[in-house]
Amino acid sequence: MIPEEPVGTFTDAWRFCVGTGRLELALRRDYQDSLTLIQREIGFRHLRGHGLFSDGMGVYRPYTWQDERRVRHAFTYVDQIIDACLALGIRPFLELGFMPEELASGKQTVFWWRGNVTPPASHQEWAALVRATLVHLIDRYGLDEVRTWPIEVWNEPNLTAFWQDADEDAYHRLYEVTAHAVKEVDAGLQVGGPAISPGADDWLERFAEFTQRRDVPVDFVSKHAYTSGPAQHVPFGVHQTLAPAADLLAQFATPRERLKGTGLAELPVHITEFNSSYRPDNPIHDTAFHAAYLAPVLAAGGDHVDSFSYWTFSDMFEETGVPTALFHGGFGLLTHRQVKKPTYHLYAFLARMGGHLLARGDDHLVTRHPDGRVTVLAWAPVDASGATPGPERHRVRLSVPLRARAAFSHRSTVDEEFGNARAAWQQLGSPHAPGPRALDLLREAAEPARRHQRLPVTDGRVALDLTLTRHEITLVELHPVEDETPPWSDERRLLGREGR
Repeated sequence: MIPEEPVGTFTDAWRFCVGTGRLELALRRDYQDSLTLIQREIGFRHLRGHGLFSDGMGVYRPYTWQDERRVRHAFTYVDQIIDACLALGIRPFLELGFMPEELASGKQTVFWWRGNVTPPASHQEWAALVRATLVHLIDRYGLDEVRTWPIEVWNEPNLTAFWQDADEDAYHRLYEVTAHAVKEVDAGLQVGGPAISPGADDWLERFAEFTQRRDVPVDFVSKHAYTSGPAQHVPFGVHQTLAPAADLLAQFATPRERLKGTGLAELPVHITEFNSSYRPDNPIHDTAFHAAYLAPVLAAGGDHVDSFSYWTFSDMFEETGVPTALFHGGFGLLTHRQVKKPTYHLYAFLARMGGHLLARGDDHLVTRHPDGRVTVLAWAPVDASGATPGPERHRVRLSVPLRARAAFSHRSTVDEEFGNARAAWQQLGSPHAPGPRALDLLREAAEPARRHQRLPVTDGRVALDLTLTRHEITLVELHPVEDETPPWSDERRLLGREGR
Protein backbone atom coordinates (compact mmCIF):
# COMPACT_ATOMS: atom_id res chain seq x y z
CA MET A 1 0.00 0.00 0.00
CA ILE A 2 1.40 3.38 -1.05
CA PRO A 3 1.71 5.72 1.96
CA GLU A 4 -0.42 8.84 1.93
CA GLU A 5 2.35 11.18 3.03
CA PRO A 6 5.57 11.64 1.02
CA VAL A 7 8.56 9.58 2.08
CA GLY A 8 10.97 12.06 0.52
CA THR A 9 11.69 14.20 -2.52
CA PHE A 10 12.03 12.82 -6.01
CA THR A 11 15.09 14.69 -7.22
CA ASP A 12 15.43 15.53 -10.88
CA ALA A 13 19.16 14.83 -11.05
CA TRP A 14 18.34 13.12 -14.37
CA ARG A 15 17.35 16.53 -15.81
CA PHE A 16 20.45 18.51 -14.78
CA CYS A 17 22.43 17.72 -17.92
CA VAL A 18 22.25 15.87 -21.24
CA GLY A 19 25.01 15.06 -23.69
CA THR A 20 25.47 16.12 -27.28
CA GLY A 21 27.63 15.40 -30.28
CA ARG A 22 30.50 17.84 -30.88
CA LEU A 23 29.41 21.40 -30.26
CA GLU A 24 29.96 22.46 -33.85
CA LEU A 25 26.89 20.41 -34.84
CA ALA A 26 24.71 22.89 -32.96
CA LEU A 27 25.01 25.23 -35.96
CA ARG A 28 22.84 22.87 -38.02
CA ARG A 29 19.10 23.17 -38.46
CA ASP A 30 18.30 19.53 -37.65
CA TYR A 31 20.23 19.82 -34.40
CA GLN A 32 18.40 22.95 -33.32
CA ASP A 33 15.03 21.49 -34.34
CA SER A 34 15.81 18.42 -32.21
CA LEU A 35 16.93 20.47 -29.23
CA THR A 36 13.78 22.60 -29.49
CA LEU A 37 11.61 19.48 -29.28
CA ILE A 38 13.63 18.04 -26.39
CA GLN A 39 13.38 21.25 -24.41
CA ARG A 40 9.65 21.64 -25.02
CA GLU A 41 8.75 18.13 -23.85
CA ILE A 42 11.53 17.27 -21.39
CA GLY A 43 13.50 20.39 -20.46
CA PHE A 44 17.12 19.67 -19.56
CA ARG A 45 19.11 22.32 -17.70
CA HIS A 46 22.63 21.89 -19.12
CA LEU A 47 24.21 20.58 -22.31
CA ARG A 48 27.66 18.95 -22.47
CA GLY A 49 29.64 18.01 -25.55
CA HIS A 50 33.16 17.64 -26.90
CA GLY A 51 35.11 19.98 -29.10
CA LEU A 52 34.78 23.47 -27.61
CA PHE A 53 38.41 24.17 -28.54
CA SER A 54 38.69 21.88 -31.58
CA ASP A 55 39.59 23.55 -34.83
CA GLY A 56 36.04 23.39 -36.21
CA MET A 57 34.97 25.94 -33.60
CA GLY A 58 37.65 28.40 -34.72
CA VAL A 59 38.48 29.77 -31.25
CA TYR A 60 42.28 29.54 -31.19
CA ARG A 61 43.66 31.57 -34.14
CA PRO A 62 47.45 32.14 -34.13
CA TYR A 63 48.92 34.57 -36.67
CA THR A 64 52.13 36.42 -37.41
CA TRP A 65 52.36 40.19 -37.56
CA GLN A 66 55.62 42.09 -38.02
CA ASP A 67 57.59 38.90 -37.48
CA GLU A 68 55.92 38.27 -34.14
CA ARG A 69 53.69 35.28 -33.38
CA ARG A 70 50.44 36.29 -31.77
CA VAL A 71 47.13 34.62 -30.95
CA ARG A 72 43.62 35.87 -31.59
CA HIS A 73 40.75 34.23 -29.71
CA ALA A 74 37.60 34.24 -31.82
CA PHE A 75 34.14 33.29 -30.56
CA THR A 76 31.92 33.54 -33.64
CA TYR A 77 30.62 29.98 -33.47
CA VAL A 78 30.72 29.77 -29.67
CA ASP A 79 28.39 32.77 -29.41
CA GLN A 80 25.94 31.44 -32.00
CA ILE A 81 25.73 28.09 -30.22
CA ILE A 82 25.35 29.43 -26.70
CA ASP A 83 22.85 32.07 -27.82
CA ALA A 84 20.72 29.33 -29.39
CA CYS A 85 20.96 27.12 -26.30
CA LEU A 86 20.08 29.86 -23.85
CA ALA A 87 17.11 30.85 -25.98
CA LEU A 88 15.84 27.29 -25.49
CA GLY A 89 16.39 27.37 -21.74
CA ILE A 90 19.48 25.14 -21.62
CA ARG A 91 22.87 26.22 -20.29
CA PRO A 92 26.33 24.93 -21.16
CA PHE A 93 28.19 22.36 -19.09
CA LEU A 94 31.55 23.41 -20.48
CA GLU A 95 34.00 20.63 -21.32
CA LEU A 96 37.41 22.16 -22.05
CA GLY A 97 38.87 20.27 -25.01
CA PHE A 98 40.08 19.12 -27.41
CA MET A 99 43.44 20.68 -28.27
CA PRO A 100 43.64 23.18 -31.15
CA GLU A 101 46.03 21.72 -33.72
CA GLU A 102 48.41 24.68 -33.64
CA LEU A 103 48.61 24.55 -29.85
CA ALA A 104 48.99 20.75 -29.68
CA SER A 105 52.22 18.98 -28.82
CA GLY A 106 51.45 16.06 -31.13
CA LYS A 107 49.32 14.81 -34.01
CA GLN A 108 47.21 12.10 -32.32
CA THR A 109 43.49 12.55 -32.93
CA VAL A 110 40.26 10.77 -32.07
CA PHE A 111 37.00 10.32 -33.98
CA TRP A 112 36.07 10.80 -37.61
CA TRP A 113 36.26 14.56 -37.07
CA ARG A 114 39.78 14.36 -35.64
CA GLY A 115 39.81 15.94 -32.22
CA ASN A 116 43.41 16.38 -31.11
CA VAL A 117 44.10 14.59 -27.81
CA THR A 118 47.68 15.63 -27.03
CA PRO A 119 48.81 17.98 -24.26
CA PRO A 120 49.40 21.63 -25.13
CA ALA A 121 52.79 22.58 -26.52
CA SER A 122 52.54 25.60 -24.24
CA HIS A 123 50.64 25.44 -20.97
CA GLN A 124 50.94 29.21 -20.83
CA GLU A 125 49.03 29.59 -24.11
CA TRP A 126 46.48 26.99 -23.00
CA ALA A 127 45.84 28.96 -19.81
CA ALA A 128 45.50 32.13 -21.86
CA LEU A 129 42.95 30.37 -24.09
CA VAL A 130 40.91 29.28 -21.05
CA ARG A 131 41.04 32.76 -19.50
CA ALA A 132 40.13 34.53 -22.73
CA THR A 133 37.16 32.22 -23.29
CA LEU A 134 35.76 32.71 -19.81
CA VAL A 135 36.32 36.46 -19.82
CA HIS A 136 34.46 36.66 -23.12
CA LEU A 137 31.57 34.54 -21.84
CA ILE A 138 31.26 36.66 -18.71
CA ASP A 139 31.33 39.87 -20.75
CA ARG A 140 28.61 38.52 -23.04
CA TYR A 141 26.34 36.65 -20.63
CA GLY A 142 27.13 38.11 -17.22
CA LEU A 143 29.06 36.78 -14.25
CA ASP A 144 26.03 35.49 -12.36
CA GLU A 145 24.99 33.45 -15.40
CA VAL A 146 28.41 31.93 -16.18
CA ARG A 147 28.90 30.97 -12.53
CA THR A 148 26.04 28.49 -13.05
CA TRP A 149 27.95 26.70 -15.86
CA PRO A 150 30.13 23.84 -14.57
CA ILE A 151 33.55 23.71 -16.23
CA GLU A 152 35.04 20.24 -16.75
CA VAL A 153 38.68 19.71 -17.66
CA TRP A 154 39.05 17.33 -20.62
CA ASN A 155 37.31 14.00 -21.33
CA GLU A 156 38.33 10.48 -20.25
CA PRO A 157 42.06 11.13 -19.85
CA ASN A 158 42.49 7.57 -18.54
CA LEU A 159 42.01 6.25 -22.10
CA THR A 160 44.82 6.43 -24.63
CA ALA A 161 42.24 7.26 -27.32
CA PHE A 162 41.33 10.50 -25.52
CA TRP A 163 44.61 11.57 -23.92
CA GLN A 164 48.02 10.76 -25.31
CA ASP A 165 49.41 7.67 -23.55
CA ALA A 166 46.69 8.11 -20.87
CA ASP A 167 49.43 10.01 -19.05
CA GLU A 168 48.04 10.68 -15.57
CA ASP A 169 50.80 13.07 -14.54
CA ALA A 170 50.28 15.06 -17.73
CA TYR A 171 46.56 15.25 -17.00
CA HIS A 172 47.20 16.43 -13.45
CA ARG A 173 49.41 19.18 -14.82
CA LEU A 174 46.76 20.19 -17.36
CA TYR A 175 44.11 20.20 -14.65
CA GLU A 176 46.26 22.31 -12.32
CA VAL A 177 47.01 24.91 -14.98
CA THR A 178 43.38 25.00 -16.09
CA ALA A 179 41.83 25.21 -12.63
CA HIS A 180 44.06 28.10 -11.63
CA ALA A 181 43.29 29.87 -14.91
CA VAL A 182 39.56 29.47 -14.24
CA LYS A 183 39.86 30.85 -10.71
CA GLU A 184 42.01 33.77 -11.92
CA VAL A 185 39.03 34.89 -13.95
CA ASP A 186 36.60 34.51 -11.04
CA ALA A 187 36.79 32.52 -7.83
CA GLY A 188 33.07 31.72 -8.06
CA LEU A 189 33.36 29.74 -11.30
CA GLN A 190 32.92 25.96 -10.89
CA VAL A 191 35.76 23.74 -12.13
CA GLY A 192 36.16 19.99 -11.82
CA GLY A 193 37.22 16.63 -13.21
CA PRO A 194 38.72 14.14 -13.86
CA ALA A 195 35.94 12.94 -16.24
CA ILE A 196 37.17 9.35 -16.21
CA SER A 197 35.60 6.40 -18.02
CA PRO A 198 34.40 3.22 -16.26
CA GLY A 199 37.13 0.96 -14.91
CA ALA A 200 39.51 3.73 -13.84
CA ASP A 201 38.19 4.53 -10.37
CA ASP A 202 41.69 4.40 -8.88
CA TRP A 203 42.26 7.73 -10.66
CA LEU A 204 39.82 9.32 -8.21
CA GLU A 205 41.97 8.81 -5.10
CA ARG A 206 45.11 9.95 -6.90
CA PHE A 207 43.27 12.99 -8.27
CA ALA A 208 42.16 13.84 -4.72
CA GLU A 209 45.67 13.35 -3.35
CA PHE A 210 47.25 15.48 -6.09
CA THR A 211 44.83 18.37 -5.81
CA GLN A 212 45.09 18.43 -2.02
CA ARG A 213 48.89 18.23 -2.01
CA ARG A 214 49.20 20.99 -4.61
CA ASP A 215 46.27 23.06 -3.28
CA VAL A 216 44.51 22.91 -6.65
CA PRO A 217 40.86 24.07 -6.79
CA VAL A 218 38.17 21.41 -7.30
CA ASP A 219 34.46 22.27 -7.11
CA PHE A 220 33.00 18.97 -8.33
CA VAL A 221 34.03 15.44 -9.27
CA SER A 222 33.01 13.86 -12.59
CA LYS A 223 33.11 10.42 -14.16
CA HIS A 224 31.28 8.30 -16.78
CA ALA A 225 29.25 5.10 -16.59
CA TYR A 226 28.48 2.40 -19.19
CA THR A 227 27.53 -1.27 -18.88
CA SER A 228 28.48 -2.85 -22.23
CA GLY A 229 31.15 -5.40 -22.98
CA PRO A 230 33.59 -5.71 -25.91
CA ALA A 231 32.25 -4.79 -29.34
CA GLN A 232 31.33 -7.51 -31.85
CA HIS A 233 31.65 -5.65 -35.13
CA VAL A 234 29.31 -5.89 -38.10
CA PRO A 235 29.28 -3.47 -41.05
CA PHE A 236 28.24 -0.02 -39.74
CA GLY A 237 27.45 -1.31 -36.27
CA VAL A 238 28.32 -3.38 -33.24
CA HIS A 239 26.68 -5.80 -30.80
CA GLN A 240 27.70 -6.10 -27.15
CA THR A 241 26.82 -7.90 -23.96
CA LEU A 242 25.22 -5.83 -21.19
CA ALA A 243 25.60 -5.98 -17.44
CA PRO A 244 22.38 -5.59 -15.42
CA ALA A 245 21.22 -2.00 -15.14
CA ALA A 246 21.95 -2.05 -11.40
CA ASP A 247 25.61 -1.92 -12.40
CA LEU A 248 25.07 1.67 -13.57
CA LEU A 249 23.83 2.62 -10.11
CA ALA A 250 26.87 0.93 -8.60
CA GLN A 251 29.11 2.99 -10.89
CA PHE A 252 27.26 6.16 -9.90
CA ALA A 253 27.98 5.39 -6.23
CA THR A 254 31.71 4.82 -6.75
CA PRO A 255 33.05 8.39 -6.44
CA ARG A 256 31.58 8.99 -3.01
CA GLU A 257 32.71 5.55 -1.86
CA ARG A 258 36.27 6.02 -3.14
CA LEU A 259 36.65 9.61 -1.94
CA LYS A 260 35.61 9.07 1.69
CA GLY A 261 38.17 10.62 3.97
CA THR A 262 39.65 12.85 1.25
CA GLY A 263 39.26 16.58 0.74
CA LEU A 264 36.86 15.90 -2.14
CA ALA A 265 34.48 13.73 -0.12
CA GLU A 266 31.72 16.34 0.23
CA LEU A 267 31.85 17.76 -3.29
CA PRO A 268 29.02 17.41 -5.84
CA VAL A 269 29.38 14.37 -8.10
CA HIS A 270 28.36 14.62 -11.76
CA ILE A 271 28.12 11.60 -14.06
CA THR A 272 28.78 13.59 -17.21
CA GLU A 273 28.13 10.64 -19.52
CA PHE A 274 26.10 7.47 -19.05
CA ASN A 275 24.33 4.97 -21.25
CA SER A 276 24.14 1.22 -21.74
CA SER A 277 26.62 0.87 -24.60
CA TYR A 278 29.56 3.23 -25.11
CA ARG A 279 29.21 2.78 -28.88
CA PRO A 280 27.25 5.20 -31.12
CA ASP A 281 26.29 2.37 -33.50
CA ASN A 282 24.73 -0.22 -31.19
CA PRO A 283 21.08 -0.97 -32.13
CA ILE A 284 20.16 -1.57 -28.47
CA HIS A 285 19.88 2.21 -28.05
CA ASP A 286 16.88 2.32 -30.40
CA THR A 287 14.77 -0.35 -28.71
CA ALA A 288 11.90 -0.64 -26.24
CA PHE A 289 14.17 -2.95 -24.23
CA HIS A 290 16.48 0.00 -23.67
CA ALA A 291 13.79 2.20 -22.12
CA ALA A 292 12.70 -0.55 -19.71
CA TYR A 293 16.36 -1.36 -18.94
CA LEU A 294 17.12 2.24 -17.93
CA ALA A 295 13.87 2.97 -16.07
CA PRO A 296 15.11 1.81 -12.63
CA VAL A 297 18.34 3.75 -13.16
CA LEU A 298 16.54 7.03 -13.79
CA ALA A 299 14.18 6.33 -10.89
CA ALA A 300 17.02 5.88 -8.37
CA GLY A 301 20.10 7.60 -9.81
CA GLY A 302 19.57 10.77 -7.81
CA ASP A 303 20.18 8.81 -4.60
CA HIS A 304 23.87 8.51 -5.53
CA VAL A 305 24.90 11.61 -7.48
CA ASP A 306 24.01 15.23 -8.06
CA SER A 307 23.48 14.65 -11.77
CA PHE A 308 23.72 11.92 -14.40
CA SER A 309 23.82 13.02 -18.02
CA TYR A 310 22.38 10.80 -20.75
CA TRP A 311 24.75 10.48 -23.68
CA THR A 312 23.17 11.93 -25.94
CA PHE A 313 19.98 13.82 -26.76
CA SER A 314 20.19 13.37 -30.55
CA ASP A 315 21.68 11.12 -33.23
CA MET A 316 23.34 14.22 -34.67
CA PHE A 317 26.64 12.60 -33.79
CA GLU A 318 29.64 11.83 -35.97
CA GLU A 319 32.33 10.16 -33.88
CA THR A 320 32.42 7.09 -36.14
CA GLY A 321 31.39 9.02 -39.24
CA VAL A 322 28.14 10.24 -40.73
CA PRO A 323 25.37 7.71 -39.94
CA THR A 324 24.30 5.56 -42.88
CA ALA A 325 20.68 4.93 -41.85
CA LEU A 326 17.92 6.59 -39.84
CA PHE A 327 18.03 3.85 -37.19
CA HIS A 328 21.68 2.91 -36.76
CA GLY A 329 22.05 2.44 -33.00
CA GLY A 330 22.94 6.05 -32.25
CA PHE A 331 23.13 7.33 -28.70
CA GLY A 332 20.32 9.81 -29.18
CA LEU A 333 16.90 10.03 -27.59
CA LEU A 334 15.91 11.25 -31.06
CA THR A 335 17.00 10.06 -34.49
CA HIS A 336 17.84 12.53 -37.20
CA ARG A 337 14.68 14.32 -38.31
CA GLN A 338 13.17 14.17 -34.82
CA VAL A 339 11.84 10.62 -34.69
CA LYS A 340 11.38 9.74 -31.01
CA LYS A 341 12.88 6.54 -29.62
CA PRO A 342 11.39 4.60 -26.69
CA THR A 343 14.00 6.00 -24.30
CA TYR A 344 12.89 9.51 -25.29
CA HIS A 345 9.50 8.67 -23.81
CA LEU A 346 11.08 7.42 -20.60
CA TYR A 347 12.50 10.92 -20.15
CA ALA A 348 9.27 12.58 -21.25
CA PHE A 349 7.39 10.48 -18.68
CA LEU A 350 9.84 11.49 -15.95
CA ALA A 351 9.29 15.13 -16.90
CA ARG A 352 5.64 14.65 -15.91
CA MET A 353 6.41 13.16 -12.49
CA GLY A 354 5.89 15.15 -9.30
CA GLY A 355 8.43 16.26 -6.72
CA HIS A 356 6.93 14.47 -3.70
CA LEU A 357 8.07 10.85 -3.57
CA LEU A 358 5.36 8.49 -2.32
CA ALA A 359 6.95 5.14 -3.21
CA ARG A 360 9.62 3.46 -5.28
CA GLY A 361 9.95 -0.26 -5.95
CA ASP A 362 11.69 -2.65 -8.31
CA ASP A 363 9.11 -1.94 -11.02
CA HIS A 364 7.44 1.36 -10.12
CA LEU A 365 7.85 4.95 -9.02
CA VAL A 366 4.97 6.95 -7.47
CA THR A 367 5.00 10.73 -6.98
CA ARG A 368 2.57 13.52 -6.15
CA HIS A 369 2.28 17.04 -7.53
CA PRO A 370 1.43 20.07 -5.39
CA ASP A 371 -2.02 20.26 -7.05
CA GLY A 372 -2.90 16.73 -5.83
CA ARG A 373 -2.20 14.79 -9.03
CA VAL A 374 -0.48 11.45 -8.51
CA THR A 375 1.81 10.01 -11.18
CA VAL A 376 2.88 6.39 -11.48
CA LEU A 377 5.77 5.23 -13.65
CA ALA A 378 5.89 1.44 -14.04
CA TRP A 379 8.19 -0.78 -16.08
CA ALA A 380 8.52 -4.42 -17.00
CA PRO A 381 11.68 -6.25 -15.87
CA VAL A 382 14.21 -7.13 -18.57
CA ASP A 383 16.80 -9.87 -18.91
CA ALA A 384 20.04 -8.06 -19.78
CA SER A 385 21.83 -11.36 -20.36
CA GLY A 386 19.67 -12.14 -23.39
CA ALA A 387 19.21 -15.69 -22.13
CA THR A 388 15.43 -15.12 -22.14
CA PRO A 389 13.25 -12.55 -23.90
CA GLY A 390 11.95 -11.35 -20.54
CA PRO A 391 8.42 -11.91 -19.21
CA GLU A 392 5.63 -11.61 -21.76
CA ARG A 393 3.36 -10.12 -19.09
CA HIS A 394 4.19 -8.33 -15.85
CA ARG A 395 1.60 -7.28 -13.32
CA VAL A 396 1.89 -4.20 -11.10
CA ARG A 397 -0.81 -3.74 -8.46
CA LEU A 398 -0.82 -0.60 -6.33
CA SER A 399 -3.15 1.07 -3.85
CA VAL A 400 -2.60 4.76 -4.54
CA PRO A 401 -3.74 7.54 -2.20
CA LEU A 402 -5.78 10.30 -3.86
CA ARG A 403 -7.65 13.10 -2.18
CA ALA A 404 -10.80 13.12 -4.27
CA ARG A 405 -14.14 11.38 -4.77
CA ALA A 406 -13.14 10.04 -8.18
CA ALA A 407 -10.04 9.86 -10.37
CA PHE A 408 -9.36 10.51 -14.02
CA SER A 409 -6.69 8.05 -15.18
CA HIS A 410 -4.56 8.91 -18.22
CA ARG A 411 -2.18 6.12 -19.25
CA SER A 412 0.66 6.39 -21.79
CA THR A 413 2.36 3.19 -22.94
CA VAL A 414 5.56 2.34 -24.80
CA ASP A 415 6.45 -1.28 -25.58
CA GLU A 416 7.42 -3.54 -28.46
CA GLU A 417 4.41 -2.32 -30.45
CA PHE A 418 3.53 1.19 -29.29
CA GLY A 419 5.85 4.16 -29.20
CA ASN A 420 8.39 2.05 -31.07
CA ALA A 421 9.39 3.68 -34.34
CA ARG A 422 12.27 1.26 -34.89
CA ALA A 423 9.81 -1.65 -35.10
CA ALA A 424 7.74 0.27 -37.67
CA TRP A 425 10.91 1.16 -39.59
CA GLN A 426 11.88 -2.51 -39.77
CA GLN A 427 8.40 -3.39 -41.03
CA LEU A 428 8.85 -0.72 -43.71
CA GLY A 429 11.93 -2.60 -44.88
CA SER A 430 14.53 -0.60 -42.89
CA PRO A 431 14.85 2.19 -45.50
CA HIS A 432 18.19 3.98 -45.24
CA ALA A 433 16.71 7.38 -46.08
CA PRO A 434 12.92 7.41 -45.58
CA GLY A 435 11.00 9.89 -47.71
CA PRO A 436 8.61 12.51 -46.34
CA ARG A 437 5.60 10.19 -46.14
CA ALA A 438 7.61 7.43 -44.49
CA LEU A 439 8.99 9.92 -41.97
CA ASP A 440 5.45 11.00 -41.14
CA LEU A 441 4.46 7.37 -40.59
CA LEU A 442 7.47 6.78 -38.36
CA ARG A 443 6.75 9.88 -36.29
CA GLU A 444 3.18 8.64 -35.80
CA ALA A 445 4.43 5.18 -34.86
CA ALA A 446 6.78 6.77 -32.35
CA GLU A 447 3.94 8.13 -30.24
CA PRO A 448 2.87 6.17 -27.14
CA ALA A 449 -0.48 4.44 -26.92
CA ARG A 450 -2.79 6.53 -24.77
CA ARG A 451 -6.01 5.61 -23.00
CA HIS A 452 -8.10 7.14 -20.26
CA GLN A 453 -10.85 6.13 -17.88
CA ARG A 454 -12.69 7.18 -14.75
CA LEU A 455 -11.67 5.22 -11.65
CA PRO A 456 -13.42 5.07 -8.29
CA VAL A 457 -11.77 6.35 -5.13
CA THR A 458 -12.60 4.18 -2.12
CA ASP A 459 -11.54 5.31 1.35
CA GLY A 460 -9.15 7.79 -0.23
CA ARG A 461 -7.46 5.24 -2.47
CA VAL A 462 -7.37 4.20 -6.12
CA ALA A 463 -6.75 0.54 -6.91
CA LEU A 464 -4.38 0.33 -9.88
CA ASP A 465 -4.02 -3.06 -11.54
CA LEU A 466 -1.59 -2.73 -14.45
CA THR A 467 -0.59 -5.53 -16.79
CA LEU A 468 2.56 -4.62 -18.66
CA THR A 469 3.67 -6.28 -21.88
CA ARG A 470 7.26 -7.26 -22.65
CA HIS A 471 9.65 -4.32 -22.28
CA GLU A 472 6.84 -1.90 -21.49
CA ILE A 473 7.17 1.39 -19.69
CA THR A 474 3.92 3.07 -18.75
CA LEU A 475 2.93 6.36 -17.16
CA VAL A 476 -0.37 6.65 -15.30
CA GLU A 477 -1.50 10.14 -14.29
CA LEU A 478 -4.30 10.23 -11.73
CA HIS A 479 -6.18 13.51 -11.63
CA PRO A 480 -8.60 14.30 -8.80
CA VAL A 481 -12.11 14.76 -10.26
CA GLU A 482 -14.57 17.36 -9.03
CA ASP A 483 -17.72 16.50 -10.94
CA GLU A 484 -19.32 19.61 -12.45
CA THR A 485 -21.69 17.79 -14.81
CA PRO A 486 -24.93 19.85 -15.05
CA PRO A 487 -28.10 18.10 -13.85
CA TRP A 488 -29.70 18.26 -17.29
CA SER A 489 -26.85 16.36 -18.96
CA ASP A 490 -28.19 13.11 -20.44
CA GLU A 491 -26.30 11.14 -23.08
CA ARG A 492 -29.60 9.63 -24.31
CA ARG A 493 -30.62 13.04 -25.61
CA LEU A 494 -27.72 13.22 -28.08
CA LEU A 495 -29.90 11.84 -30.88
CA GLY A 496 -33.10 13.58 -29.76
CA ARG A 497 -34.54 10.76 -27.68
CA GLU A 498 -36.40 11.42 -24.46
CA GLY A 499 -34.22 11.81 -21.40
CA ARG A 500 -34.63 10.50 -17.94
